[in-house]
Amino acid sequence: MNLFEKLKETVISVLPVIVIVLFLGFTVADLPGLVLGRFVFGGILVIIGLTVFLAGVDLGIQPVGERIGAELTKKRKLWLLLVSAFFIGFLVTVAEPDIQVFGTQVKSVFPFVNKNIFVFTIAGGVGVFLLYGLLRSVLNFSLKLTFLILYILVFAAVVFVPGNFIGVAFDSGGATTGPMTVPFILALGLGVSSVRNEDKESFGLTGITSVGPVLAVLLYSLFLNQKVVEISGTLILPAEEIAVEVTEAVSAVKENFFSSFTAIIPDLLKESAFSLLPLIFLFFVFQSFLLHMTRRQTIRVIIGFVYSFIGLFIFLVGVNGGFMPAGRQLGMVLGQKAFSFGGPWLVLLVVTGLILGAIVVCAEPAVWVLTEQVENVSGGTIKRKLLLIFLSVGAAVAIGLAMVRAVYGFSIKWILIPGYLLAFVLMFFCPPLFTGIAFDSGGVASGPITSTFVLSFTLGASGYAGSSDVFGVIALVAMTPLIAIQLLGIIYKLKTSSHKRTGKEVK
Repeated sequence: MNLFEKLKETVISVLPVIVIVLFLGFTVADLPGLVLGRFVFGGILVIIGLTVFLAGVDLGIQPVGERIGAELTKKRKLWLLLVSAFFIGFLVTVAEPDIQVFGTQVKSVFPFVNKNIFVFTIAGGVGVFLLYGLLRSVLNFSLKLTFLILYILVFAAVVFVPGNFIGVAFDSGGATTGPMTVPFILALGLGVSSVRNEDKESFGLTGITSVGPVLAVLLYSLFLNQKVVEISGTLILPAEEIAVEVTEAVSAVKENFFSSFTAIIPDLLKESAFSLLPLIFLFFVFQSFLLHMTRRQTIRVIIGFVYSFIGLFIFLVGVNGGFMPAGRQLGMVLGQKAFSFGGPWLVLLVVTGLILGAIVVCAEPAVWVLTEQVENVSGGTIKRKLLLIFLSVGAAVAIGLAMVRAVYGFSIKWILIPGYLLAFVLMFFCPPLFTGIAFDSGGVASGPITSTFVLSFTLGASGYAGSSDVFGVIALVAMTPLIAIQLLGIIYKLKTSSHKRTGKEVK
C-alpha cells in the first residue's frame, strides 16, 4: 500500500472540481464566502477521507473479495457460490457510502420514500444480479445476449412506472457501483475467473450487477405509484424558496464556520459503522468456514477495515458538511439565470456541465481500479489513458445533456431510450471483451463525486424546471460509456484487422 500514491490520485480527482466551483462562485454565481469556505474545507475532508478509505480497500476489502471468489469456485459447489454471491452483493451494497448519500437525496425530493427500505431494495437487486452474473460466468452464457435480455426487461418495466421516478431507478444503478462495491465485485469476478483461467471473463460482472438496482427500484416504485404521481408536476425548489435559501446563506456569515460539520458527526459515525459492520461480519464468517487466513493476514485485513471506517467517516462529513450544499447552491444560481434569461446563461450552464463531466469521470476512484485491471488483463494492449479519454468524452456529453434537461425539464426517457438502442446496435459490431469493459465502465463512471457533488448541482439547477422529474444525471453518466467504449472497441477491431493484413503490431 502506497498512501502517497492514493493521496495523489484523490487530489487529482477532487482538486479540479474545487477550482471550477471557486472560480464560478467568486465570479458569475457570487456565492457567499461562508458557503465557499465550507466547500473548500469539505473538499479537503473528501480528499483525506477517500485516500484513507482507498488504502483500506487495498488492505482489506479487495484481497478478501478476490480470495472469497477463488475459494468458492475451487469448492465446485455451485449452490454455495450462488448463495454466497447474493449475501455478498446485499451486504456490500448496504455498506456502500454512495447509496447512503443517494438515499438521502431521493428522500429530499420524495419525502414518502423510506430510506432504509429504499437502500435494502437496491441491495437486494445487487445481490440477485451478482448471483446471476457469476452463474453466467460459470455456464459461459453469452455476455451480449445477457445484456440484451436484461435491458429488454428493464425497458418493459419502464412502461408501467411514473415518469418522474425513472431517473431515480436508473440513477440507483450508477450510484450502487462506488468505491466500496466496485473493488469488491471486480476482485470477486477476478477470483472466480482466475480459477477457471479466463481472466477476460471477469469483465461485465459489474455491468450486470448494476442492472439489478434499476429493475428493483422500478418494481419498488409500482408500490408507490399513486404517491409518485401526486408529487408529479410540482416545483421542487420554487423561486421564492431558492431566494430564501440563498439569503439565509448570506446572513449566516456570523454562524460558526464548523457548525455544519460538527452537527452531523454523531449521525455519520453511526452511518459509517452501519456501513462497515456487514462487511466485517462477512469476513469473519468466510474466515471461519472457508478462507482460513494466517494470523498476519487477518491482522492486515482488520487494519484495512479500520482504515475504511475512518476514511468513510471523514468522507461523509466532508460531503454532507460542505461539498453537497455548495453544489446545490451553485446549481440553483446558474439554473435560475439559465431558466430566466436563457442565451449565454444556458450556454454557461451546459459548458459547466461539460467541463465537470470530463473531469469527474477521471476523479472517480473506481475508474482507476477498473482501467488498471483492464490494462493488466489485456497485457498492456488496451491503454489506460485511451480508456480515460473515451470515458471523459462520454461523461462530458452526459452531464451537458443533464444541464439542458435541468432547464427544460423533458423526460429522461427521450435520452435513455435512443442512447441504449445505439449501445445495443454497437454491441453487434464490438468485440465481446470491449462490451464487458463498456458495461463495467458505465457502472464505475458514476461514483462518489457524481453521486454527491454533481447530483446536488443538478438538483439545484432543476429547481426552476417545474417538475419533480429531476433525477437522471447518474443514469446518463452510466449510459454514455456504453457508447464511447464500444466505439473504441470497434476502432480497435478495425485497426487490428488492418494490422493483421499488413503484419504490423497494434499500438
